[in-house]
Amino acid sequence: MQTGFLNFYDAVLGATQQRASLLANNIANADTPGFKAMDIPFNNALSAALGDDSAGSAAPEYRTNTAVGLDGNDVSLDLERVEAVQNGEQMTAAATFLHQATADMITALRPNPNGS
Repeated sequence: MQTGFLNFYDAVLGATQQRASLLANNIANADTPGFKAMDIPFNNALSAALGDDSAGSAAPEYRTNTAVGLDGNDVSLDLERVEAVQNGEQMTAAATFLHQATADMITALRPNPNGS
């Protein structure tokens, strides 16, 4: 199956939005006793959005690489902020490319004003 750039960037923006929601939830629950941070591997989410079932699960997963506090909460605000910034940069890059590509496509489809 060949995926056009519109479908691809729709999947990229969807995956980054899903990740942004999970990261925001982690940050919001940084002080909640017993809360376990969740994330979704971007590559798995993107592959699933594009219809590739062999890439792995696109379901959110608990983080396993962070220290657990005395209250059972394992949210690291520093890690969450870094992940949120990186995810935001991916989202901005995808939106910028999609905007420019569609603007170029519209320009190419317009008739020539000089008539030649």
